[in-house]
Amino acid sequence: MGETSTKPYLIRALHEWCTDNGYTPYITVQVDEHTMVPVAHVRDGQITLNVGTLATNRLVLGNEFIEFQARFSGVTENVYVPVGAVSAIYARETGAGMGFEVQPYEPPEAGAQGAAEPAAPEGADAQADASQGDDGGNDDEPKRPRLTIVK
Repeated sequence: MGETSTKPYLIRALHEWCTDNGYTPYITVQVDEHTMVPVAHVRDGQITLNVGTLATNRLVLGNEFIEFQARFSGVTENVYVPVGAVSAIYARETGAGMGFEVQPYEPPEAGAQGAAEPAAPEGADAQADASQGDDGGNDDEPKRPRLTIVK
């Protein structure tokens, strides 16, 4: 398995910062076939979700997915969002937060080692991605830094 992105850690840190300061953490999500959200609330392919502790039940801010239960128009819904689909997390009250590049979710293939096919290039990051093609190799081998633009 490859190295975990910094994105879920930044999302968790900003969620904690919002909570500690009495702000309401919101995430904006690019909706696709891998996101499970109430479609009635999707606008222009996106949905903004309150992920505050008072608005969610069983909130899990995982490395691959964010999942929780929330009420929409009085109905409890299960929400399941790939971390890669999150385009921002911010405090509703101040707008302070961070934007992210949206990465399409790619389900792991059964028996795949990661070496069979390199990660999909992301525009200008294609050269850095190409040098990281074998994620199933020797973990002791030094890797080139991979910087992702955080917008």
